[in-house]
Parts: sequence; C-alpha cells; structure tokens
Amino acid sequence: MRLQRGSALHGQADRRSEITRGAGEGAGRRVFPRLWVAALLALLTFLVIYPVFMLLLGALTDTNPVVDGIRLSLSHLSIANFLTVLANPNVGEALLNTLIACGGGTAVAVAIGLLFSWIVVRTNTPFKGFIAAASILPLFAPPLVAGVAWAILGSPKTGLINTMFKWIGWDLHVDLYSMWGLVFVFGIYYAPYVYMFTSSALRNMDPSLEEAAEISGASAFATLFTVTFPLIMPAIVSGMLLSFIVMLGIYGIPAVLGAPSNLNVLTTYIFKLTNWSPPLYNTAAAVAILLMVVTGLLVYLQQKVLSGRSYTTVAGKAFRPRSLNLGPWRWLTFALGVIYLLVVVVLPLLALIVAAFRKFMFIRDVASLFDMRQYSLMHFRSIFDNPLTLKSIYNAIEVGIITAVVGGALAFAIGYTIHRTQVTGRRAIDLISTLPVAIPGLVVGVAYLWAWIGVPGGLYGTIWILALAFIARFMPDTVKALSTSFMQIHRELEEAAWVCGRGMLSTIGTIVLPLARPGVLAAMTLLFVLAIRELGSSLFLYTSNTMVMSVLLLDYYEGGNVGKTAAFSLVQMVLLGVLIGGANWLSRGAAQRNVTRT
Repeated sequence: MRLQRGSALHGQADRRSEITRGAGEGAGRRVFPRLWVAALLALLTFLVIYPVFMLLLGALTDTNPVVDGIRLSLSHLSIANFLTVLANPNVGEALLNTLIACGGGTAVAVAIGLLFSWIVVRTNTPFKGFIAAASILPLFAPPLVAGVAWAILGSPKTGLINTMFKWIGWDLHVDLYSMWGLVFVFGIYYAPYVYMFTSSALRNMDPSLEEAAEISGASAFATLFTVTFPLIMPAIVSGMLLSFIVMLGIYGIPAVLGAPSNLNVLTTYIFKLTNWSPPLYNTAAAVAILLMVVTGLLVYLQQKVLSGRSYTTVAGKAFRPRSLNLGPWRWLTFALGVIYLLVVVVLPLLALIVAAFRKFMFIRDVASLFDMRQYSLMHFRSIFDNPLTLKSIYNAIEVGIITAVVGGALAFAIGYTIHRTQVTGRRAIDLISTLPVAIPGLVVGVAYLWAWIGVPGGLYGTIWILALAFIARFMPDTVKALSTSFMQIHRELEEAAWVCGRGMLSTIGTIVLPLARPGVLAAMTLLFVLAIRELGSSLFLYTSNTMVMSVLLLDYYEGGNVGKTAAFSLVQMVLLGVLIGGANWLSRGAAQRNVTRT
C-alpha cells in the first residue's frame, strides 16, 4: 500500500496536491487543526488585539477602562481627547518636529545606504567586504547608546568635537542638541536599512540593461540615475519607508538630543504626558493612537507604492553582476567607507571610553584630554556599587531569554501555519501577527499599560509583562525572519513523512524543525538582542523590581552623570557583543550539522 502511495506521490500531480493539502483541508475535517488555529488566534488576541482595544478605549473616554470597568468606559465614549489633542499647539509642534526629523533622517539614510550599496555591489572598490561590514555595524548600537555617545561628542559646551576644533584653531562650533543633530544621528544610524534593501536589488539586476544604455551613448553617471536607480526603485522606496517608520517610534535619540533644547517629538511628548502630575493617560493614549495611525498609513503606503509598474530585471538568462572599473577613484570610494566607519563606530566608541574612564568631563584643552591622571575606574565602581545595576542586567537577560524562547516558538508556529498549511483561519493569523509592524514600541508600552494596570493578580509589575510586550512588538520581524527558512524546505520532505504515516506534529519535530534550526536560532537571537536594547515599550511597564538595562541607562543620563551613563553604555555594548557572538557561533554550528546530515 505504501509503495502504491509513494508511486502516486512521484507520478501524479493531482495526488501530490491532495497530499500537500493533508495538513490543511484533509486535517481540517479533524478537531486538531481547528484547536490549533483557535489557540493561535486566542494568543494573538491576548498579545495584540486586547491591548490595542484597551488603548483605543482609553483614548475615547475620560475614565480608566481597567480600573473603572469597561462598561462604564463604554458609557462615556467621546472624541473629546482627540479634539483636545488636535487643538493643542504642542501636539502639532511635536508632530511637525517628528516629520522633519524623520524625513530629514530618511533622506540622509537613503543617500548613505544607496551610495554604499552601489560601491559594494557595482564597483571594483578594494576591501568591499570591509565596507559592507561597516555599513551594517550601526544596527547593533542601541539608539539610546548612540544618542548618549553623540551628546558627548556634540554638546555645545563640553563636546569633544568642539574641544578639538578649539585646539586646532578652527572657528567652528557643533551643537547636536538641535533639529539638525537629530536628522544627522537618525540618518547615519538607520542607513543600513536602505543598504540591505538596495544592495540585494543591485546584486540581482541584469547588467546588460546598463550596458545597453552606455552603448546608446549615456555616460556612467547618466546611466546610474536613468537606468540603475530607477530599476531598483521598489527597493529604494521600501528601505526609505522602513527607515522612516522605525525612526517614528524611536525614543532614546530624541530624548537625549532633543530634551536639552526642549525639542519634542511625538514619542517624547507621549512620555511627558504620563509623567505629569496627575498623569494624563487618556491624552497620552490619544496621541499614541495618532502616532499609530501615521505609522499604519506609511506601512500601507510601503505595500502599495509603485505596485502598478513593472520592475522585473531578473529573467531566465544567466548573468553575472559586473563591477565598474573606477580606476584611481576606487580609493576615494574606499576612503568614504573608512570615513563612515570612523564617524558611526570609532568616534562614538572613543567618546564613550573617554567619558567612562575620565573622572570629570571638564576638558580645558587637548593636553588635558591625554592626561592619564584624569582617568580611573571610579564610574564603573560606582555603577556596580548600585544594586540596581546587577538587577537590571539580570532582568534584561531574563526578559531576553523569555522573549527569545516564547516568542521564537510562537513565531515558528505562526510561520508554519501561514507558509506550510492551508488551514482555515491562517489569513487571520497572518493579518493579526503583522499588525504590530504599524505600532511603535512606545505605543505598545502605553497599550500594555492600559491593558494591565490595576488588574488584581495581573501581569503588571512582573517580568512577564515586559516579555509579552516585546514578543508582540517584534512578532512581525521574527515571523519574517523565519519565513525564508520555511521557503527553503521543499514540500516533498513533509509529503514523504505523511506517506510514511507521520502526523503534523511528528513531521514538524523530525523534519521541519531540524532543517530550519539555523533560521530558528537566528530569529531567536534577533529577538534576544531586540529585547535587550528595547527602551520604548519598557518605559511604561517597568517597576523598581523589574528595571532593565535600557531604562537604567536612561535614568543615569537624566540624572546628569555622563560618566556613569558612558560606563553603563559600554557594559551594555560588551554584553550585547558577547551574546551576539555566542549566538552566531551556535547558529553556524547548527548549519554545519545540517550540512553534515545532508
């Protein structure tokens, strides 16, 4: 009987289709798939729908839905909070500042990311691997740490850059506590998003299209802007919109660089509303909804823009991406890569090291900067004498592990259901799991605050509410990271297991999971790193017992102690570096074991 079924599997297309639907339509007649979908929908409702509903309800009423009851809140529904918010000039100013900072930062990010993707993929610049690595490194710097580093460098009074200018004798002055400071730091740290999109598109583009333009008499410069960049426009627009969306939800950089000059964006304004006495939670919820709507519109635009035009550049004919011979100019492009590395990685790191080891940040001149008597370990001793430091490190690692394990398992279940089955309800699962991409981290924090504060015996005040908020916040990223692994596994492997009598869970455990292990480990590593560095969601959910590293770092900075802030920033960066290195080692080991088995 098995031989007959195996023959049908390999010889009849209609039989293959029937077997492929075995995990979906065939299993749909049984109870398990229904329970599977119901369980996933219930979890997603708990993680995403319920907090967002409570946030919206809080924005539409003047009561607390959790403390006063949903029924009372429903009886007081109005749009008064939204009218108050829209009529408030401070909100309008914060929204305008947000659009300018994020728009300007996006323009800088597109220019940098597009330039380096072209240098790496399409030119003969030496040491391109080095430039490619330098282009990705800013992704690993937490936004708050980046903001602190550039505050040390670009402070108008004590900034290291101004000290160096004065020593050289240049009549220049840098003030990063300004709008252009926000634009600059946003742009250089979020250029990697554009680079990742555009470098992949350039690598897959047929160079014969450019050759045809050059044969027609177009110069290399004209070809670049009339053929190359227009053909990868979807990638450019996708990277541009993603950068803008990510910048909208960032709190750390505006909090550090905008606060000294009273420059508010929507994220910092929302946090201020909750810190006033009494806290204006309903108004904060209304502003959070406004931020979520803006983000959602941009996500929709990202999916729809340019969809009506054809940009197909990869066909059946084989091709090899060409490298443009720049001649002596190749050393200029290499120098640009070195300068970017110095500006984005080396300078901020040196600033943190100086501030962390120097006793006092007052620097009279350059000679004082190199006076070793002014340096000590006092700031490191001070932060580790604080019991909250070790507690925050422990809490951050605990939250990161819970987020990685639980979030990774949930993302695997969601990804498998979406990409490998035909069960009824998978479209709803896909939609709800993608919804958090339009919800900035700060809004997730406000939503979870509304959902659980005041609930007796609830999650608020525990480490779990942080982990669940992070899982919901980064669910789209994790599912997307896993989708490639699912697509690389041929369905015939699962079909063979079904032919041999294996059920869905057994097939997942013995076939899919072992083969997808490198992707699963990579997704869990991503979750762990994102949870360690996340600040926006944590601001509204932590307590003295659940303090995490990112919140304590902000507390050190707001306390005015730059030395402690820099020292703790280095501790966080070293911890992240060690954890990322260890995770990469485990992922490579899993990939090698898979190759050995194959």
